[in-house]
Amino acid sequence: MKAFVFPGQGAQFTGMGKDLYENNPEAKELFEQANTILGFRITDIMFEGTADELKQTRVTQPAVFLHSVIRAICLGDEFKPDMVGGHSLGEFSALVAAGALDFADGLRLVHARALAMQKACEAAPSTMAAVIALPDATIEQICAEVSAEGNGVVVPANYNCPGQLVISGNVEAVNAACEKLKAAGAKRALVLPVGGAFHSPLMQPAKDELQQAIEQTQFHTPRCPIYQNVDAQAHTDAAEIKQNLIAQLTASVKWTQEVQNMIAAGATEFVECGPGKALQGMIAKIDRSVTVSGIQ
Repeated sequence: MKAFVFPGQGAQFTGMGKDLYENNPEAKELFEQANTILGFRITDIMFEGTADELKQTRVTQPAVFLHSVIRAICLGDEFKPDMVGGHSLGEFSALVAAGALDFADGLRLVHARALAMQKACEAAPSTMAAVIALPDATIEQICAEVSAEGNGVVVPANYNCPGQLVISGNVEAVNAACEKLKAAGAKRALVLPVGGAFHSPLMQPAKDELQQAIEQTQFHTPRCPIYQNVDAQAHTDAAEIKQNLIAQLTASVKWTQEVQNMIAAGATEFVECGPGKALQGMIAKIDRSVTVSGIQ
């Protein structure tokens, strides 16, 4: 069985989607539709922008979404997933690719998500850190201890693959957790160059804002099961999908568990659709028995 998976923020690069735009009339039409919906020419930034311009959350999220979704649409009959999933932002790409969301509605939600998250990031000094080579249970325990000390909140945010977990929270709390994690034997506990605490309680204002937009958007039954980040389970019910998407901003991304559940359901081949190769690397570390490939 084949699973198509979609990357999240961080996969962007200058020139992304340019070949599609120049060589595929359907892709060009969708990119131009996106420019109109967003109210600015995101294609100019995607194709010719600097790394700093692409790094802005309000640009990054729709850019990665557009590259991923338009690539999937242009596959035509070759896009025949038995199941889909996406890492954080990538879940929106997966929903559109699987027909649970219309292209325009998906883009509007991603744009609203990006703006809401940017606002939440600016409201409180917060960050994320990657923790390498330490058991998940140890990281969870240390995050709980640091949060209980009263210097802010820090929580496990992204369960990327065995031996790689990203934590998220207030700057002071994340720094304190990193020191304790290194003392506990982490190979690395490295603060990431991000402007906010994604997938933590600090995203509550963004969640409240996005919830309204999601509730007002029509969702459809997807053409195949979608595995969602908040519970790592397969879903086909439109109402359940909506609720899980609302919960996603403040909940952990259970990517390791999600991929394991897809494999348990019969997935033997994973295709990453969109920019970068990050998910291919993670999936290979989760289970080396499956085939991984990418389509950019």
